[in-house]
Amino acid sequence: MPGTRISSRDNPFFKRAKKLAGSARARREARMTLLDGEHLLTAYLDAGGQPHTLAHAASFDAGRLERLAGRCPHVKTVELPDALFAELAPVTTPTGLLAEAAWLTPPAIETTPLVIVLEDIQDPGNLGSMLRTGAAAGATLAVLSKGCHDPWSPKALRGGQGAQFVLPLEQVSDVREWCAGFKGQSLALALAENRSLFACDLRGPVAVMVGNEGAGLSDTVRAAASAVVQIPMPGKAESLNASAALAIAVFEAVRQRLA
Repeated sequence: MPGTRISSRDNPFFKRAKKLAGSARARREARMTLLDGEHLLTAYLDAGGQPHTLAHAASFDAGRLERLAGRCPHVKTVELPDALFAELAPVTTPTGLLAEAAWLTPPAIETTPLVIVLEDIQDPGNLGSMLRTGAAAGATLAVLSKGCHDPWSPKALRGGQGAQFVLPLEQVSDVREWCAGFKGQSLALALAENRSLFACDLRGPVAVMVGNEGAGLSDTVRAAASAVVQIPMPGKAESLNASAALAIAVFEAVRQRLA
């Protein structure tokens, strides 16, 4: 399908996309991001989103582009030489397709609250994986501290594989204050605690709280929790990856609720 051909870094779209790719501030101010590849674009479309612009490398398959663009009746398309496209791509081996898209605001999920609370998660891949875990477990909300990586960055989106489009997100400046207003039990995951997660009743409203990959949860957030619990680890590993710990906790809640 015909579209605008771009060959200069001075093109307004290229400048705009470059900012969206590299700047959390630019994404926040525009409430837009870049979706990398067909999978993310398809997930975005399935969630009811409509991209503003489709950008593709000159070598991208025309048939695949036409099929995707057919689902976006008002989209603008731009073509870039492969080398210029690679400057925008957030991965070492570009997929050949990027979509400039507005953030989605998923509707509230009306069921027994299962909230994931993430404090200062720095790695975008970890953050995306945690959001993906929450979405897969049927979490009703993800609460992110102001110290978390931007959930709408291209790398976090790639890790989330569409979770940001279906899981409501709330970014808060004070996790302790959020805990105080939560009508349910808030469980802080930490090491060296006597109480086991598996001994907790997770069938009611519950928030599972996980901290920074290295430091864990801050003392103030731990103090604000209803309880501090551990995941039993009979093996010789010192600790679990934060993303793995969250997955165990939320799927224990799933197991209890299904039972």
